[in-house]
Amino acid sequence: MSTPASTTPKLHASKHVAYIQSLDIHKDSLDYWLTEHLRLSGVYWGLTALHLLHHPTALPRAETISFVQSCLHPSGGFGASPGHDAHLLYTVSAIQILATVDALDTIPIATTASWIASLQQPSGVFFGDQWGETDTRFLYGALNALSLLGRLDAINVDAAVDYVLRCRNHDGGFGMSPGAESHAGLIFTCVGALAIAGRLDDLDADLLGDWLCERQLPNGGLNGRPEKLEDVCYGWWVLSSLAVIGRLHWIDRDRLVAFILKCQDEEGGGFADRPGNMVDVFHTHFGIAGLSLLGYEGLDEIDPVYCMPRTVTKRVLGK
Repeated sequence: MSTPASTTPKLHASKHVAYIQSLDIHKDSLDYWLTEHLRLSGVYWGLTALHLLHHPTALPRAETISFVQSCLHPSGGFGASPGHDAHLLYTVSAIQILATVDALDTIPIATTASWIASLQQPSGVFFGDQWGETDTRFLYGALNALSLLGRLDAINVDAAVDYVLRCRNHDGGFGMSPGAESHAGLIFTCVGALAIAGRLDDLDADLLGDWLCERQLPNGGLNGRPEKLEDVCYGWWVLSSLAVIGRLHWIDRDRLVAFILKCQDEEGGGFADRPGNMVDVFHTHFGIAGLSLLGYEGLDEIDPVYCMPRTVTKRVLGK
């Protein structure tokens, strides 16, 4: 049964804008420095949420570009903060930020594309950095970033797709590597990679859709795998994959909207993983992104493959 509209909280958009804007002014706090290793991704999460909230200029463009450039290594990769090692995950965030603010021409595209391509292995998977960790997050990130740069030709896309398909399980889901259990977050990376490669026909959409819609719990929230708690971020990881395969209508929209909105701090702004917990920019971004996928009134449309505003991907990719 759907939640009656009268009992569903409203989105406190102005509070969330103010919360995101405040994140960079508490530089004397311990929390600020404990999250230094997430700084570049944090900018991406906040910037994207602000665009979805129709406040694209709420973060200063010039300062945003300058910070991204300060994280660039001579190799072409980006670290999480100035002085941090280059990693594919933060390189993706950097490219997404610059694409969003229309500043991809401020970085050495050929050098960055070459660095990303150098991380691909013969199996088709990608290292995250020079230390050799692999999983499908990095593979998806490489395809995401290179497609935004217009340089998918720099890698072996067919080998990447073959690796993704080897990560598929009997339940229709995907894991982080061949033989690993299905997980909603890794399903997003695999479905997203196949979408960018133009290989969605290789999916069994009904089987995968069944697994994904079973992630909805009685309280309306979604979990990432069986027997786990609900979490606002799975309002993105599960929904995005359902959207890409055309099965978004298989979950109860109204109950999920109500759950996500209950996770917001109505006074201070921001979203937590579940009601009553402490907010953070990660869950704020994915809470708003999930609401956008659900067509919540007043939000800009998000691209389910790239987790970026649709207006941006249309401009950059022409589709």
